Amino acid sequence: MRHYTVHLRRHGLDPDRDLVLVKEGFSWPAFFFSVLWALWHRLWLVAGIFFLVQLAMSLILAVWMLDPVAAIAMSVGTALILAYAANDLWRWALERLGFVETAVVAADDRDGAERRFLDGDPALAVDLRR
Repeated sequence: MRHYTVHLRRHGLDPDRDLVLVKEGFSWPAFFFSVLWALWHRLWLVAGIFFLVQLAMSLILAVWMLDPVAAIAMSVGTALILAYAANDLWRWALERLGFVETAVVAADDRDGAERRFLDGDPALAVDLRR
């Protein structure tokens, strides 16, 4: 089972925009596609930070002329750090957009987590369907 944090923005109550579930832990898409992952989630500042980190690492590797094994180790290490921080950065960005973390839900997938959350608050489910 995975754990998801539920973020809710009450004004408007559009289910496609105002209810967001973020998985806890490591993000595989952010590991492989860090900048693209951030742009997909509309995290412009995070995408810029990821890009600058990768650019700085490329410059360091070019200046120090490290052997390929060291370069790969640095690249994978940087990708691991970004992937572990990615979902937390997404939560931070949601908070800045006015979302409030309202619950933590355990489920097998995102849809199951959303159903479980809405089952616990039927009035909210009715509001979201309108």
